[in-house]
Amino acid sequence: MSEKVYTRRDFIRGTLGAAAGAAVLGNVNLNSESDLNATVPSRVVLVRNEKVLNEKNQVDAGVLRQMLDETVVKFTGKTNAMDAWKSLVGAGDTVGLVATPHLNATHEEVIEAVKTSLAAAGIPAKSIIDGQGGPDKPKACTVLIALPALKAHWLTGIGTVLKNYIMYSGNPSGYHDENNVKLGEIWNLPFVKGKTKLVLVDALVPLCDKGPQPDPRYKWPYKGLIAGADPVAVETVCLKVIMEKRRLIKGGPWPLSPPPVCVEAADRTYKLGTSSMENIRIEKFGWMQEALV
Repeated sequence: MSEKVYTRRDFIRGTLGAAAGAAVLGNVNLNSESDLNATVPSRVVLVRNEKVLNEKNQVDAGVLRQMLDETVVKFTGKTNAMDAWKSLVGAGDTVGLVATPHLNATHEEVIEAVKTSLAAAGIPAKSIIDGQGGPDKPKACTVLIALPALKAHWLTGIGTVLKNYIMYSGNPSGYHDENNVKLGEIWNLPFVKGKTKLVLVDALVPLCDKGPQPDPRYKWPYKGLIAGADPVAVETVCLKVIMEKRRLIKGGPWPLSPPPVCVEAADRTYKLGTSSMENIRIEKFGWMQEALV
């Protein structure tokens, strides 16, 4: 039996696309059969700090480090950041940090903060590598930490979590436009599957339209980090933030084009996690003005 793959028509006419994508935004329960989240809601942690950026959107590295420590502590339930990282990564692991490399890239301050935190937890510097690139990169890693930047994308709808591993496919152009529906399959490649211990989204200055090319009209200081173990749940929360910001800008629904059918397909077809907001528990900490979720 061939597996069901969701298409643009499914998005527009089906449970996800009806009422301008209400399911992705949490208004409809999709009753996902994801084997990762059959009964217990997926947890997504949101930490924001009003002081992490100055008026020029420059990052305060000290505040960011505090945010990162709080995020991993809240995510793991440990009492301090060192123990939090040790629960995710071992001293013998080779850790690939998979950041957005260009065009609204992951802030270097975020990458450096993660490196510093991992080193403080006993991970040798030589074992912390740039995990972004072609198929050979994940093959060299025992653990992956996804560090995408939050943004919309004109070829995939949303260009954050699921798209972050697109280079691992060896054929990135094959996952653009309506083919964004297949992005989830990359996470199931044998040299990728099961290696991601944390998805940590740089939501300091997101982009809600025209991505990946930077357009200052659609960037804003959200000043957040979004984290979880379920990549689909994290992507779903990221999508809600983007869609709510778009609604505020336009004063009403403003659908993404192409529609991000990859999100529901990652749940329904590729069984990576849950795309139903009703099955996601968002734990919010810190500054919550216009949190959008």
